[in-house]
Amino acid sequence: MAVVQRVIPAPPDQVFAVLANGWSYSDWVVGTVHIRDVDEHWPQPGARLRHNAGPWPLSLSDNSTVLSCDPPHELTLRAGLWPLGEATVVFRLAVTEAGATRVTIAESFTAGPLHWIRTKIDDLVLHHRNRETLRRLSDIATRKVAV
Repeated sequence: MAVVQRVIPAPPDQVFAVLANGWSYSDWVVGTVHIRDVDEHWPQPGARLRHNAGPWPLSLSDNSTVLSCDPPHELTLRAGLWPLGEATVVFRLAVTEAGATRVTIAESFTAGPLHWIRTKIDDLVLHHRNRETLRRLSDIATRKVAV
C-alpha cells in the first residue's frame, strides 16, 4: 500500500470542496486525462465518475465509485482502470493546530493483474504519483480567485 501525506495551507472544508467536485479530478489526479461524466450525487456513496486515463490513443476508459464519504474528513473510492485492475483509494483530511489540512492518500491495488503482480516497485510508483497528486490538489485548493 502506498501512503502519502501533505499539509495544505487551507481549512478541511476548502480542500474537501475540491474532492467533492468530480469534474476537477483530471486537473489534479495524475494519470486521469479526461472526465466524461459525473453522477449528480457525487460524492455520495455509490456515485460514479467516468474517466479516461493515459495518453491517447492508449487511454483506458473506466469509472471510479464512491465507497464511503464523511465530509470533510474522509472519501474512499474504488478506482477502476480495467483491464489493468482497480484500486481502493482513501483520502483522509485532518485539521492541524495551525488550521491547515493534513491530507493522507492511502492507495492499494485490490483487483486485476496489478493486484496479482504487485511489488514494492508498484508501491514506489504509486507513492511518487500520489505525491504529485497532492501537490496539484494543494495548488487548486489554495488558488486565489482573481477579482
